[in-house]
Amino acid sequence: MTHELKTGGDRGYLRIATEEAFATREQVDAFLRMIRDGTADKGMVSLWGFYAQSPSERAVQIMERLIDLGEMRIAAMDATGIDKAILALTSPGVQPLLDVAEARGIAARANDHLAQACAKYPDRFIGLTAVAPQDPEWSAAEIRRGANELGFKGVQINSHTQGRYLDDPAFDPIFRALVEADQPLYIHPATPPDAMIGPMLEAGLDGAVFGFGVETGMHLLRLITIGIFDRYPSLQIMVGHMGEALPYWLYRLDYMHQAGVRSKRYERMKPLNKTIAEYFRSNVLVTNSGMAWEPAVRFCQQVMGEDRVMYAMDYPYQYEAAEVRAMDSMDLPPETLRKFFQTNAERWFKL
Repeated sequence: MTHELKTGGDRGYLRIATEEAFATREQVDAFLRMIRDGTADKGMVSLWGFYAQSPSERAVQIMERLIDLGEMRIAAMDATGIDKAILALTSPGVQPLLDVAEARGIAARANDHLAQACAKYPDRFIGLTAVAPQDPEWSAAEIRRGANELGFKGVQINSHTQGRYLDDPAFDPIFRALVEADQPLYIHPATPPDAMIGPMLEAGLDGAVFGFGVETGMHLLRLITIGIFDRYPSLQIMVGHMGEALPYWLYRLDYMHQAGVRSKRYERMKPLNKTIAEYFRSNVLVTNSGMAWEPAVRFCQQVMGEDRVMYAMDYPYQYEAAEVRAMDSMDLPPETLRKFFQTNAERWFKL
């Protein structure tokens, strides 16, 4: 696995990386202010207290790469053979901000900034709309602006918003706007809220190592079990990191969910039109961000269908040329590799 990494499709496909992050200085400065004034939750203190303040090589390099939406990023893509990057405002977006007007402003300006970068590099950058779920109606309007005016191809929400999840009926305007725009929702991880982070934080497991996946997987399950896809059958929700472990739990999730429905143990657990596994094959999409592991990719393709699994790098948090080579070298038919790297992203993001 030492082949040269080139852009341009020399291996029979383009590489479209579908979960790539950027930040704005304004966003990071707001995080730092919240850390200093004590309004940040424990997750923000842990995550951004490190990335935005640590002098370590990893933190400094990631911050430099996050802020850049120009030649440095293009050079990094060229060096690893990434033809196109689907870009979204880094987690947790503006969702922790207590001043809703400030959150709206930072999100809107980040969207404008990203749109300018996409216009400068139209063959390399693709944008996802950032929203402020604290204001669902404004977020719905921003989704429409992103789709109709800025040329964006989807929406990213960074899991919970101050401990509130998207299954809350208050967030329904966001889903209506997504369906109206016919765009996918990417639910990206955030650190768990204070109500669940304690045992993870004390063990150093609150972030990407474990806490991200646990919290985001739970968020997706909350949406599925409340019937989001029965209400909006055309809605597509994406999650990264090989499905935040949920594909590997599908058998047990279905068994215990159906047992819970039959027993009427929980008030909110009502019968659904499909099983959880069936929704994964009709309404859920998975990227392998941070999970360059062939057995996991092949398993997801087997249980979800090869049309629903896409490539992602997770730049700049996980930038490894060896991982691109490992994915290139998977023992898969050429057409399946092409779906994984290129055509699934083109289909679901309507590129």
